[in-house]
Amino acid sequence: MLVKSLSALFLLLSLTTAAMAAEPVKSPVPSSQATSTPTAQQTGPSAASQPSAAKAVQPAQAASPGAPVKVKPNRAITITMFMAIIAVTLCVVVWAAKQTTSAADFYAAGGGITGFQNGWAIAGDYMSAASFLGMSGLISLYGIDGFMYAVGPMFSFIAILLVVAEPCRNAGKFTLGDILSFRAAPKTVRGVAAISTVTVSLFYLIAQMVGAGKLMQVLLDIPYRVSVIGVGVLMVGYVVFGGMKATTWVQIIKAGLLMTGTVLLAVLVMVKAGMNPISFFSDIVGSQMIQDHVRMNVLKDAIPKAGFDYGQRFLEPGLFLKNPLDQISLGIAWALGAAGLPHILMRFFTVPNAKEARKSIVVALFINSTFFFLINLIGFGAALYLTPQLISSVDKGGNMATLLLAQKLGGGAGSLGGDMFLAFICAVAFATILAVVSGLVLAASAAIAHDIYVNIIKGGKADQKAQVRTAKITSLCVGIIAIFMGLAAEKENVVALVALAFAVAASGNFPAVMLSLFWKRFNTAGIVGALVIGTVSAIGLVMVSPNMTYPQKIANDAKKVIETLEKKQAEGTVLAEKDMKALEKARGDFKKNDGGVSMVGLKAPLFPLKNPAIVSLPLGLLAAILFTLLFRDRRAEDMFDEIEVRQITGLGIAKASDH
Repeated sequence: MLVKSLSALFLLLSLTTAAMAAEPVKSPVPSSQATSTPTAQQTGPSAASQPSAAKAVQPAQAASPGAPVKVKPNRAITITMFMAIIAVTLCVVVWAAKQTTSAADFYAAGGGITGFQNGWAIAGDYMSAASFLGMSGLISLYGIDGFMYAVGPMFSFIAILLVVAEPCRNAGKFTLGDILSFRAAPKTVRGVAAISTVTVSLFYLIAQMVGAGKLMQVLLDIPYRVSVIGVGVLMVGYVVFGGMKATTWVQIIKAGLLMTGTVLLAVLVMVKAGMNPISFFSDIVGSQMIQDHVRMNVLKDAIPKAGFDYGQRFLEPGLFLKNPLDQISLGIAWALGAAGLPHILMRFFTVPNAKEARKSIVVALFINSTFFFLINLIGFGAALYLTPQLISSVDKGGNMATLLLAQKLGGGAGSLGGDMFLAFICAVAFATILAVVSGLVLAASAAIAHDIYVNIIKGGKADQKAQVRTAKITSLCVGIIAIFMGLAAEKENVVALVALAFAVAASGNFPAVMLSLFWKRFNTAGIVGALVIGTVSAIGLVMVSPNMTYPQKIANDAKKVIETLEKKQAEGTVLAEKDMKALEKARGDFKKNDGGVSMVGLKAPLFPLKNPAIVSLPLGLLAAILFTLLFRDRRAEDMFDEIEVRQITGLGIAKASDH
């Protein structure tokens, strides 16, 4: 029956692909420079010794002026690789489903995953579409600020390794609620923990669904909406039928493919740069296209400032994170957020003991650090060899930079090498999305099914069959919600969404987990205070931060451009064609956005930072401490000795049921 169901799912997706393949795709929304056609111009100290960036992008600039460039992969090759990924992963699901008979199998793979395997699976869970597509895009558009997004995750696993991996493995069972409810009021804590888990998971899921939609547009020429729905159906099928064991092996396969593609792409970037990092960055500084992008698109200088080095500015902080506190806040979110991500915490329960949990984090740390270091080379390489103008014309958020670079370095559009490399990178990114969304859906469904249904509604007395059935139903519901939210977030940069998920996890989950494990007096009131105040403050600050769209700000920026260029005209200067287009666009933007307000009715941000962790995490921690002191619980204090022994020794934890 299972094989028939999966075969039907595969056939349905294939028929959908075939039916939609001939349908034209709506052009992505171009950026302010979508209408400009880059020219062959390169300046700088190393221009004579290195091929110019303009020459590198000439073949990619074939689009007619006024129309955004579009990625055009070879249909036969990309569809073949796409179907191969689905076929392999479905085989894994069929194999795993036959071994998934209990709740422990469904949520934690029976505790039979080795530390080495779990390390690769954690890396596969952590290296998301936001990392692979969004971070490289941010670097290609904002330089060093994008680099800050990429290096942060390299350090996040240190906190997990040193602080929470072993205690969480020994103190919990399946979910975040299991860890927090051991010496607190179980129903109250599980309910709040489940809401927090679902909130963080959905933030992260939105980022993956946006990446999936964009990728499928490129991969199979399918409209964004159909792409998101198709990927959503597939991911739900993986979780419902295969549970944690299928999810784990899909993540391991994906991590191997992703590291292969990333290493190959980074090596090609350095080969093109002559294996000389100094001249590589000198060429970036001297690129006329990068200078124009920084001046016109980022700093909004209609007229160049005398003596200002716009190329050097690309390698200095402040283009995306304009406030230094933003960088500190982002670092806090990256460093501590991973220790509060529910789908990462769940992975500690899949190994047989704490030793394997520590080993898995060491393996994951090495893989992740290598990956995020190489992403920087890819992002800067995309800026130099493609130009930010080209990247933003294909996708405003820069999410297609990696794919465009793969095609370019493989031989260019239309070449066999370019088409095959692009198809491979697309297939790898697709596998990345499938693996990460499966883990997120599983974490969210476990919180609802295990914490709310089994332990709150049923009082912990539901049989194995009922538990698994409820988990599958909740997986379906979470998947449907993720699809709708993915459709609504089409224009967002995926890495920014992931950073927000980290901020929420760092502000609520991390203080609750840490204090629950290591503070004797910590109790139910403190847990609820940390989760509620930390989560709500993080989300609330985001809603009034610069992350939101403010039409009036767009209008004000457009007005500055209008005033500058009209003053130039009044002085008798004839505007160049590029300046005339900028003037026309600014007038249109001003007319469209003047007087507009954000989603919450604001004309300008109330909170100046893009990332709220620097404020929301102290609030969550302060709430945890304050509520604990106000509402003392003797029972929680008396049970601390037991949980301390369990987290150190592992006594009382069930052994792995499968090896």
